[in-house]
Amino acid sequence: LNDLVSRGLDPKRKRLFVLDGAKALRAAVNEVFGSATPVQRCRKHKLANVMDHLPDSLKDQVKAAMQAAWRMRPEEGNKQIRQQARQLEKQYPSAAGSLLEGLDELFTVNAMGLPKALTRCLCTTNIIESPHSGVRMRTRRVCHWQDGQMVLRWATAAFLETEKHFKKIGGYQQIWMLKSYLDELENEQTLAQQCKVG
Repeated sequence: LNDLVSRGLDPKRKRLFVLDGAKALRAAVNEVFGSATPVQRCRKHKLANVMDHLPDSLKDQVKAAMQAAWRMRPEEGNKQIRQQARQLEKQYPSAAGSLLEGLDELFTVNAMGLPKALTRCLCTTNIIESPHSGVRMRTRRVCHWQDGQMVLRWATAAFLETEKHFKKIGGYQQIWMLKSYLDELENEQTLAQQCKVG
């Protein structure tokens, strides 16, 4: 992240970070962009983590409850997830713990009041992981990389080939709403800092 800042990314500009739950990355976002930076936890990663701690007989039920909660307003969804965790706590404490870990950050985008299509898109890291898996798939058989230039050529070609299979980001026409929300958040925080100083 510091490298991005050194190349011109303004750390004072509010952005939405969608993260997979890695604590080191979350700490880096706090350090470089501030602790008030909005962070959305990847729901697909959260779902997979919770499912890893459950028997097959419960997976569909818990998955449906989690997905239903994610469609709710943050307060209601948060309450629903906590209730689900209480039900699991006795028999499956690891699943309950995973469910509650980073809970508030699972509803960041819901609190922004964005359209459903855009919300669905911004709640997962798949947007960036899908191209990377496409590159891995197209380069996995190369056994001997001759030099850095070859790696660069192959990676570029793989990204271009992968791009042909991309779908449009859902709700991209409303991305201005996200920008507007972040601009307003930035203005509120700037005003709060000025009031604090003055």
